Amino acid sequence: TDKQYQYDFVKKCYDALNDKIAKNLTEAKRLNEKATNRLVGFCIETRPDVCSEKDILRLLDFGVTRVELGVQAVDEKILRNVNRGHGVKEIIEATQKLRDSAFKIGYHLMPGLPGSDFEKDVAMYKKIFDDENFRPDQIKIYPTQVIKGSKLEKIYYRGEYTPYTKKQLIELIIKLKELTPRYCRIMRIMRELPKQWLVAGVVTINLRQEIRKIMLAKGKRCQCIRCREIGFNPINFDMKDVEIKITKYNANKGKEFFIEALANDVLLGLARLRFAYKPFIETLKDKALLRELHVYGRALSIEEKKSESVQHRGIGKMLLETAEEIAKEKYDAMAIISGVGVREYYRKFGYKLKNNYMIKNL
Repeated sequence: TDKQYQYDFVKKCYDALNDKIAKNLTEAKRLNEKATNRLVGFCIETRPDVCSEKDILRLLDFGVTRVELGVQAVDEKILRNVNRGHGVKEIIEATQKLRDSAFKIGYHLMPGLPGSDFEKDVAMYKKIFDDENFRPDQIKIYPTQVIKGSKLEKIYYRGEYTPYTKKQLIELIIKLKELTPRYCRIMRIMRELPKQWLVAGVVTINLRQEIRKIMLAKGKRCQCIRCREIGFNPINFDMKDVEIKITKYNANKGKEFFIEALANDVLLGLARLRFAYKPFIETLKDKALLRELHVYGRALSIEEKKSESVQHRGIGKMLLETAEEIAKEKYDAMAIISGVGVREYYRKFGYKLKNNYMIKNL
């Protein structure tokens, strides 16, 4: 069946990393905890209407830590118009269930869909961050393009649909970037599709770089994680200059704590802590949830420690301890969703594996 194929495929991914064929997925994951090539994060892209409790438990079995939802728009009329097959209700439910299971959540958004326009796209984007039913951790902005063989192609040739021009798109994305809160990361702008598939729509793949230059020239700043992280803003810093900033906000009937490690306003690392609303997974009941712990810097091998690198300087420990302190205000235990290859790191801080989560009594 479909599901068997998924399990088999995921197991083989771990086998490839481990350079060893395991008996089953459980063994493959266990081997990866100490392998040379460890899986530190695992992302799955799916639809909001394929996010039942059963689906979520299967993702946990795989070792998934982040889920990206094909949201496209948060407007019933537009979703109906493009035959999406689900409504806004499914987006809200999927977001809440995933968040209460400690996953990181990404949204794929499509400005310029039939039935939308500049004002509507801006209003929908505002809604995504103003309305606590949404508030994703990350987004990908994929402007609508007309693809050969699609229903949209027919509508386009009938003159009933026009995609954004490059000028309009630049103006729109600058507006969206200015509306993005500091807890969200704009992962990508533009989808890379072969030009021969495209009938109409903007094809500039490096549009993000162009927009960055325009914004800099106009003195405008994007607050998103990617635009503030050290990888894109290289600085030298001293550990004594590192400060912790905490942003609190409500999301999906629970409480979020966005914890940042900053030096001269440049982002070095972050943690996402959640006080959940209603986890359906027994293991998570009465526990604070650490949904993400990330220190930025270039990838280093497990043995390699560059003294000037951002990693291996205790920033992760600092963020984890901050999260634990906040968690103690309400809970006696914390559960972390962890890439299989990061479990050993959490064990150093007293966490133990239970039902796919790393758990510690505080």
